[in-house]
Formats: sequence, structure tokens, C-alpha cells
Amino acid sequence: MKTNIAVVAALAAVMSLGVIDAVDAAKNKEKCYGVSKAGQNDCGNLAGTHSCAGQSTVDNDIGEWRLVPAGTCKDLGGFDGNEAKKMFQEMQAEKNAIQYTNAG
Repeated sequence: MKTNIAVVAALAAVMSLGVIDAVDAAKNKEKCYGVSKAGQNDCGNLAGTHSCAGQSTVDNDIGEWRLVPAGTCKDLGGFDGNEAKKMFQEMQAEKNAIQYTNAG
């Protein structure tokens, strides 16, 4: 019985190290918009058309993001969240203006 307790304790310690490593790895990452290839985004998009990873349909969509090593987003040609949201809103406004002009 004492052996089982020791094994469980050792297993718990190893597992907790894995969680700590994952948290540390996430701290060294940043969201980078506009660099995902189709089907390789990490989660939901700015348009709200999906909420899961792997559902982007075009390469380098400004509304799609993926985690990249911290400090590398600009080097990859990407944008931080604030820049991407602003660009996305501008694109939506331009699209709406064109639709309004064509409808009139």
C-alpha cells in the first residue's frame, strides 16, 4: 500500500510539471493575426463565423490567428489583435459601403 502511495505521488509530481511546462510555453506565445494558412488557425475568428481551430478557409485571413513565439508576429508579416480588429472593421465598412452603393 505504501508503494502505491509513492507511485501515485510520483505520477502526480510528473503530471504537474507537464502542466507547468504548458503554462510556461503559452506565456512565451502571442496571438498573431493574418498568418494562418487555410485550416491552420488556432481558434475562433474576428468575423464570428466559427469558434474552432482548423476552420479557416483562406490563407492569411486578417481575421484568423494562430499562436506564434512571442516577438515573432511582425517578422511573419502578421498583426496584433488591436491592429487586426481595426483592419477588419475597416474592411467590413468598405464592403458595406460598396454593397450600399450597388444596391442604390
